[in-house]
This record gives sequence, C-alpha cells and structure tokens, in this order.
Amino acid sequence: MSTAAPPTPDSPVERLSGASRAAKIWAVTRVASGNFLEMYDFMVFGYYASAIGRAFFPSKDPFASLMLSLMTFGAGFLMRPIGAVVLGAYTDKAGRRKGLLLTLALMSVGVLTLSLAPPFRAIGLLAPIIVVFGRLVQGFSAGAELGGVSVYLSEIATPGRKGFYVAWQSASQQVAVMTAAVIGVALSLTLKPEQIDDWGWRLPLLFGCTIVPLIFLLRRHMKETEAFAARGKPPELKVLLASLVRHWNKVLIGVGLVTMTTVSFYMITAYTPTFGGLLHLKPMDNLLVTFCVGLSNLFWLPTMGAVSDRIGRRPILIACTILMLLTAWPIMAWLAAAPSFGRLMIVELWLSFLYASYNGAMVVFLTEVIPAEVRASGFSLAYSLATALFGGFTAAISTWLIHETHSNAAPGWWLSFAAVCGLSATLAAGRPKEED
Repeated sequence: MSTAAPPTPDSPVERLSGASRAAKIWAVTRVASGNFLEMYDFMVFGYYASAIGRAFFPSKDPFASLMLSLMTFGAGFLMRPIGAVVLGAYTDKAGRRKGLLLTLALMSVGVLTLSLAPPFRAIGLLAPIIVVFGRLVQGFSAGAELGGVSVYLSEIATPGRKGFYVAWQSASQQVAVMTAAVIGVALSLTLKPEQIDDWGWRLPLLFGCTIVPLIFLLRRHMKETEAFAARGKPPELKVLLASLVRHWNKVLIGVGLVTMTTVSFYMITAYTPTFGGLLHLKPMDNLLVTFCVGLSNLFWLPTMGAVSDRIGRRPILIACTILMLLTAWPIMAWLAAAPSFGRLMIVELWLSFLYASYNGAMVVFLTEVIPAEVRASGFSLAYSLATALFGGFTAAISTWLIHETHSNAAPGWWLSFAAVCGLSATLAAGRPKEED
C-alpha cells in the first residue's frame, strides 16, 4: 500500500489545509463559478424554450414545436452518464482541479454553440442538428461537473461543517437561476415579445459567453485538495472502472436520492416560465416567481446543509420526502383550480423549501455514501443517471402529462414519484460511516 510524502510548508496541500477563512471563501468561489455557468445556460434554455422551439423546430402545431424544444433540453442530460464515467474517472485519476478545468472547457463549447447557431429559416435542418450537438457536448461535461464540484467542496470542508460547504454547490446554481430571471425581466421591459422571439433570447446566452474567460481565470488558481493528494499514486483507469462496477449498489442508491432533487429543482426553476404560460399567467409574473424561488433556494440550501451537520442527514431527507409525497398533488390541484400570481408564488416557495432542505442534506450525504476511491466518478454517475432518466425530462414529461390528462395539476404526480424514489433510497442507504 503506497503512502504519500508529507506535505512541505510551501506545498498546495499545506496552504489549503491552513487557509484562512477568506482563502476558503475564495476556494468555494473558484470551484462554484463553473457550476454557475452550467446552470445559467440550462436556465436560459428552459426560460426561452418556446422561442427556441420556434427558432430551431418550427411547426404548425405549437405543442409539437414546444415539445421538440423541451426534448432537446432533455437530450443533453442523456450524455451525462457517459460524461460521468469518462470525466469522473479522469477526475479521480488526474485530480479534482484538472477535472474541473476540462469540464469547464467542454461546457463553454456547448454555450457558444447554442448562442451562435443560425435559425432554421437560415440553414434549414442543419440548425436543429447544431443545437442538439451543442446540448450533447454540454451534457457530457455536466456529467462530471456537479460531482467534481461537490467532491472538491467536501474534501476542503472544515471538520464538522461538510454539509454547509457542500451546499454551496447547489447554492451557486441558485445565483444562476436569479441572474437568468433578472436578465429575462430586463428583456421583457426593453424588448417587444416578437423581438424576444426573433433574436432577444440569444442575449442572455451571449452574456454567458462573455464570463467564460473570467471563470477560467478563477479555476486556474484552484489548489488540489489535501484528501486527493494524500492518496499517493492514483490507480489506473481500468482499476477505477472496476471499482465503480463493484460499488454498483451505492450508485443505484445515489440515483434514487438524486431523483427527488433533480425533478423538484427543474420543476421549480427551468420549467416555471413554461408552466406559468400553460396556466395563462403573465411572462413577467412567471420570471418574478422564478427569481423568488432562486432566492429562497439560496437561503435554505446552506442553512439546511448546516442543520444537517448538527442533527444528521437522514432525518431531514426522510421528513422532506414524506412532506413532498403528502403535499405535491394537493397543492398543485389548488393552484390549477384558480391560477394566479399569488398562488403560483405560494406553491413554488413551498416546493422550494422542500427541495432546498432536502438537497442541502442530500448532496453531502451522497458524497458519504460513495466510497472514496471512486467518489468523483460514482457521485457523478449517480447524479447524471438520475438527471438523464428523470430530472432532465421533467419539463417535457410535465407538459405531456398536462396535455394528456387535461389537468394543470398533473405535474404533482411526477413530484410524488420523485419523492417515493428519494424516500426509498434514504432508507436503503442507512447511515454512512463518514457522516460527520
């Protein structure tokens, strides 16, 4: 069994372990910055799914155009499991820092592709092909991004505060939700609806492109984690993959845990503008609700992550999944009975509380469930499988359910299914040995 040489006073490991609070804040900022970009682009696509559908998937049937756009949104998630295995294994072998730099590079390709792709009327069938390609590349990179960020944060966390640190992975996504919503409100105030449909939806994506160099600069100065450096020589790729197969049951439990998170998150963020449109609410109101959801998530995620450090992860996970199971359908039915800005706000903020409380405990719980030698790849695979199979298609499935059942409350059944998955996985996981 190999042992790592003790770190010298000038080594990155020593500097990281003895970092001041300000240095730790910068470490969190650097690693979470790419996570912000990935989620920002996903949110913009979700907010403007109808306009993107008309630009790249024109059809005489508005429902067909919207569904093609939403399916393209979900198609990116299908690449996540592949990215999780390939890029996650690379991250476990080459290091957390190198892995996160690579995922950021690939992510940037996806952002640029959608931003600059000509519409269908200009180049015909090539337009949707380009868009789908960009989504697949971005999905491939995202497969390891969340896992890499979460593992990095868990490994630099102060002892006893792992839940609080790891919660900032999801918290950075909420900043993206709010930023995209604010830009959407600004566009609605300055451009006419037909201008937004024609070219205005590209402006938020182009803004995302402009911040890519800044994020690269931030991540270049990341230090490797002490936990990774202490492992000594990393195992060969085939050894990592064999270990991943050996721990398949942990990955499967992770899929169940993440299903509750990914379905509820995309329901209350990316899908909200489209869902509000189906309820015949004003676009501005839908974006304001989405902004408030992001703000609510940003508060509850680190708060409940810190609470999980004190009382444990499992009590929070069990309580939130049971509450979701009991309330998802009734509260959606209440909203559908008399849609209004006020009711949508109440429903979304309640779902936000359940999502953020659950996720604040779940993400760090998952890093504790997955064995250390395959932590990045195992976490990424579990997360990406759940998102590919369930969360990424939440918008498409919810829209289809509403269309087929003629009930705007139908998304409540999808949320209930996710809650059953989360509760079952929590009970099956037991208490991880590494839980603080």
